[in-house]
Amino acid sequence: MIAVLRLILLLAAFLSAAPVAANDLVGVASVIDADTLEIHGVRIRLHGIDAPESRQLCRRNSGDEWRCGQQAAFALADRIGRRTVNCAVRDVDRYDRAIAVCEQDNQDLNRWLVSEGWAVAYRRYSRDYIGAEDQARRAGRNIWVGQFVMPWDWRRGQRLP
Repeated sequence: MIAVLRLILLLAAFLSAAPVAANDLVGVASVIDADTLEIHGVRIRLHGIDAPESRQLCRRNSGDEWRCGQQAAFALADRIGRRTVNCAVRDVDRYDRAIAVCEQDNQDLNRWLVSEGWAVAYRRYSRDYIGAEDQARRAGRNIWVGQFVMPWDWRRGQRLP
């Protein structure tokens, strides 16, 4: 009975997302972390990028450590505010999250995160944001201001030396 109720709620969430196209999710997004949003109860993993985890620390050139993952999530939340986000779904991952490119005011939020130095291009899955990452690295923006562990390595247990 509970499984049926969950299925009905999930279906209702998809239908209430006011799709613009068959694979779009549109609405006010909640930031779960810097590479994951939620719209109408549907979790959305941002395509082609990987951001530091919420508990992840980075180190500035001064030696000070800071919660770069938390700050990346805050930056995305500040960027999108309570305005509508449109996510074009490309796939579904092994955790049943929609994989999408999300836009707001005709700006690719995935690209924005990488170009601002809050995320990196996730080359394992896409080459779409490599140029934006190169620009952020050269400019020394945010995570590129010092040292950090790539998010995929951090999830495997690697930490700053």
